[in-house]
Amino acid sequence: MRPTVLAAAVSALLVTSAPLAAQTATPPTAATDISRDEFMTVLKSMNPDGVSDQQIKVVDIGAYNVAVGILHRSGKAKQTAIAHSDITEIYYVINGAGTFVTGGTMTGATAVAPEGTVVKVLVGPSTTGPAISGGESRRIGPGDVIIVPPGVAHWFSAIESDLDYLVFRVDPGHVLPAGYVHPLLKQ
Repeated sequence: MRPTVLAAAVSALLVTSAPLAAQTATPPTAATDISRDEFMTVLKSMNPDGVSDQQIKVVDIGAYNVAVGILHRSGKAKQTAIAHSDITEIYYVINGAGTFVTGGTMTGATAVAPEGTVVKVLVGPSTTGPAISGGESRRIGPGDVIIVPPGVAHWFSAIESDLDYLVFRVDPGHVLPAGYVHPLLKQ
């Protein structure tokens, strides 16, 4: 019985120590603000006929980074599937509507170039492909929230009307650049 208790205690210690080892900075003692005006400044700079993902800020809160971005998806643009190795994403739909697919198997999956903005600034190591087979589809629209864990393929299989949505990215591995601020917002 004692070895089992000891093993459980060691396991608990390792689990609780792992996040501490990943910390890169002292947690902030003040809140980080992102105003509607800041979101709108970045959103207005995006291609209205394409797919655009713009990171607004990345904050190191000690145990993990939190990133906030804004995305635009036009029904005129080709949509592709993606899965992130390390990042959890939380979407909040501002406007527009479409069919969002999660899970299943990404078709034709290839790794995203590690030196590009997608990996270095937006979402860390990821794979992408043209579609998802066998995933769960749901219609989304304004006010909807979707949580996509690491490794879960996701894709908009249809855009009914151009979508704008906020994304909150939880980064336990500190793969995103802490302290990042979108260039349009730097003073």
